[in-house]
Order: sequence, then C-alpha cells, then structure tokens
Amino acid sequence: MIAFEDCIALCGLTEDEVAAIAEHEHVPDVVAATLGSYLLHQAKGGERIRQMLVDDIRASLAAGNAPHASLLMSALRHFLSQHPDAAGGFTTNQGASSR
Repeated sequence: MIAFEDCIALCGLTEDEVAAIAEHEHVPDVVAATLGSYLLHQAKGGERIRQMLVDDIRASLAAGNAPHASLLMSALRHFLSQHPDAAGGFTTNQGASSR
C-alpha cells in the first residue's frame, strides 16, 4: 500500500501545498496530491495552483485566521520558488513599495 508520504514525494508538491489544494477544492489530501501532479503537467496548471493558494490566503484573512494565512503565504512563496513559471506576473510582495 502507498502511504500518504509517498503520494507527496511523487506529486512534486509539498504537504502544505497539497493541503491548500485540498482546502480549496474540498477534497481529501490524496486526491489533492493527484490533482496537483496533474496540474503541474498542464499548460498554465502551475498558475491554477498559484491561484488556489491565493484564494485560500484571501479566505483565511477574511475569516480572521491570520496564522493560517501566514502558513499559506509560506506555501505560496515556496511554490513560486520551485515553479517560477507559475508566477504569471504575480509577486508575493505586491503591496510593497518599490522606493
């Protein structure tokens, strides 16, 4: 039997990134790992994963759950560092001044 850790190792995403997909899509983590792996191999799939993370961050902030939003922001930063093609013009410090 394949353990969840094996699914994470095979999908190309971290456990936090998979958890964010699961949260966004309301599916179990194993399904989210499969979906994430599939999306990583599709044109613009990385951008879709990025948008899921951004949506989850916004939902957490709207719910007043700043600690969870912070965890998701860390996952987003890591995801973009590993998959820079997923940025699509997006930066994780959009509100920062360029002075």
